[in-house]
Amino acid sequence: MKTLILSLLALTVVPAAVGQFQFRDLNSTSIELTDKGSPVFVYNYGTMLKEGTTPDRARCCYLHPVYAPNGVVVTDDFPQDHPHHRGISWMWPVVIVDGTTYDLWTIKGILDRFERWERKKAGKNSAELAFQDGWYVGDRRVVQENVEIVAHSLVDGRRDLTVTVTLHSVGAEVVIGGTHDHDKGYGGGLEIRFALRTDTRIRTATQQDAPDSDRVPAAWAELAGNFGGKLATTRVTEDSSNPGAPNGWCLRHYGYVGVDYPGLGLRRLDSKVPLTMKFHLSLSGSKTQAAD
Repeated sequence: MKTLILSLLALTVVPAAVGQFQFRDLNSTSIELTDKGSPVFVYNYGTMLKEGTTPDRARCCYLHPVYAPNGVVVTDDFPQDHPHHRGISWMWPVVIVDGTTYDLWTIKGILDRFERWERKKAGKNSAELAFQDGWYVGDRRVVQENVEIVAHSLVDGRRDLTVTVTLHSVGAEVVIGGTHDHDKGYGGGLEIRFALRTDTRIRTATQQDAPDSDRVPAAWAELAGNFGGKLATTRVTEDSSNPGAPNGWCLRHYGYVGVDYPGLGLRRLDSKVPLTMKFHLSLSGSKTQAAD
C-alpha cells in the first residue's frame, strides 16, 4: 500500500514541474535559465576569458548567451572587432574613484566581481535571479552593485525580461560617466552586443530606420536581423522612472545597442541613496527559416 501511495504522489508531482522555469549550474562560472527545457539566458558570474584573447580582457558579471524564443542566440561575446564587448551588460567607460579615472567598459584598472546570490526563484510563469557584485580597484571595493533579472513566460511568441541595476559607493568618492571621445557619450545603463547577422535594421520610438548615431533620446530602441536563417528582434525599453529618461542611445549596425547614461555628463554615486535603473527587454523571432 505504501509503495502504491508513493507511486501516486510521484505521478502528481512530475507533471507539476513540466513547463516551469528552471535554473541549473553549467559549471563553476555560469548559471543557465530554461523555460520548458529551452534556454532563456546564461549569466556568467565567474571570470570569463576566450581562448586566444589577451588576459586583460578577462571579465565577469554579464548575460551571454541570450536566446530569442525561436532558439536564436542574439548576443555575442569577445567579438574580434571589440573584444571587450560582452553580451548584455551594464558598464561605464568613465569611473572616477577619489579623483583617479578608471574604465569598467574596456576593463582598465577596475573590475566587476560577483559576490553572492540574493535570490534564485524559478516558478511556472516567471523566474527571478538576483545577486550582488562589487566594483574593485585592486583589492579595494568601491561600489556595491545589486542586480535583479526577471524573465516572463512567452506571450504571443515574445519573451520579456526586466533588468534592474542598483549602485551605491562604498568608502570612496565615485563618479561615473560616458566617454567624451568624439563627443560620443556612450556607456552606462544597459548595452547589448549582438551576434553575427545579415539584413540588420534598427528602429527607435522616433525613427523607423535609425542610422548609426550617438545620444539621440528615445524611449526604446530595437535591432532586428537574420541570424543564420532565422529572424529575431530585440527591443530595449528604458523605464520612465530612470534618471534622465528618455536618455540617448548608442546605435551601431555592426551589432550594438546601448543606453547612454549619463552621456557626456557625470553622475556621482551616493553611499546611502542608490542609483537605480530599470530596463525592459522584449525578444521575438520567427519559427521558420527566413526567405532567401
